[in-house]
Amino acid sequence: MLKALKLLGTLLSLTILFAGPLALAAETDNSVMGSYPIQPGDQLAVSVWKEDEMSQQVTVRPDGFITIPLVGEIRAAGDTIETLRQQITERLNKFIPDPVVTVSVLNLSGNTVYVLGHVNRPGVFPMVRNIDVMQALSMAGGTSTYAALNKIKVLRRENGKLTAIPFEYGDVEKGKHLEQNILLKAGDVVVVP
Repeated sequence: MLKALKLLGTLLSLTILFAGPLALAAETDNSVMGSYPIQPGDQLAVSVWKEDEMSQQVTVRPDGFITIPLVGEIRAAGDTIETLRQQITERLNKFIPDPVVTVSVLNLSGNTVYVLGHVNRPGVFPMVRNIDVMQALSMAGGTSTYAALNKIKVLRRENGKLTAIPFEYGDVEKGKHLEQNILLKAGDVVVVP
């Protein structure tokens, strides 16, 4: 009976995960969505079957943690939904026998990229699927007349270190050096001088 309940909980988690806001990215491969790393700013729904007082919505703080009753502080940023669900389940095992935990993403507020400089609509853009540099430029309305197309940079912060990744629009437009049309990560800044 307990195995059936755990299986039901897992199926409900997957149903909620893929039927919720992430379903907007229907054309995205499900294996990619299943490996989505939770970002600071994302809103999550956490619930425990038959424990209504445990059900809540939480926002991942800038430090990457969330707070859940009986669980306390737990790092969410960088983990997948399934990894976070397993960690919460392990911690709740001390208080609730065989808890069936569901975690789902309500809002991808933390999964954004920034495009600024000589583009028609600079701003912050949510990524509901994987996007590359060319797609981000398109989301920003394309480049303006005065843009230095071969001096575009992608600023990326990893492990506290900021790096600038060059992007030459002219090459990619001609179908050359396509490897520079990288997939963007949450927090990347595309600068068009």
